[in-house]
Amino acid sequence: MADAAAWEPVPRSRTFELVLARIEEQILAGNLRVGDRLPPERELVDLLGVSRAAVREALRVLEAHGVLRARVGTGPSSGSVIAAMPSEGLTQLLRLHMALANFPLDDVVESRATLERASARLAARRATVEHLARMRAELDAMDEPGLPRERFNDHDTAFHVAIAEAGGNRLMTDMTVAVRNAFRHVLLRAFNKIEDWEAVARRLRGEHRAIYDAIAAGDQERAGDLVEAHIRGFHGDIMRGKLDDTDLSGGGVPSGSGRR
Repeated sequence: MADAAAWEPVPRSRTFELVLARIEEQILAGNLRVGDRLPPERELVDLLGVSRAAVREALRVLEAHGVLRARVGTGPSSGSVIAAMPSEGLTQLLRLHMALANFPLDDVVESRATLERASARLAARRATVEHLARMRAELDAMDEPGLPRERFNDHDTAFHVAIAEAGGNRLMTDMTVAVRNAFRHVLLRAFNKIEDWEAVARRLRGEHRAIYDAIAAGDQERAGDLVEAHIRGFHGDIMRGKLDDTDLSGGGVPSGSGRR
């Protein structure tokens, strides 16, 4: 825990935001790390020279962002604990931004293609036997006859997340989880409008298998190329062919620029 001298009183204007800034300063300075407890509310009030309401509001914001985890009760294990931001918190933030139409579809596609290309290259270099087994399990699950489209999408997502995890980059993994989960309802909307679903599912299965084979073979360039082509092809050939402007804007992802 940081020394009391490190906490300085803050001006009273926009108090809770300034409390947030002080806590952020402690984290960036390395005085607070994952697993550390913040000083109790009463102590923060005295250290920062603010009201208890301002401290509580700041703590609520940090909990909502996944930075803090509240532990109820009394004793040394209770209070607000610094936590690594879970994927769920990042997903929630991205979903809200998408709902406000901050991310055009083309930007989402470009970001996914770039992110997952890098993840696939890393996976081809670092994937263990266990990573490959998890990918195969998701591929096999997608082969199940009569698999509902929603479950197909869930296994599809899990396959892409497994690739990111095999790459060993935690930030890339969390970003992959966040983008896929935030975009899930739009993908399902497109899936449900596909008339010849089995043909599309067969195409996606084949592309997934090719990506897996490249990763298993340790071919970084091919793995990256195949993932990027898969993402761009899916969005260009399938998403845009099945979703109109209402579908896209209603999902918080406007068609916007019209770029491919």
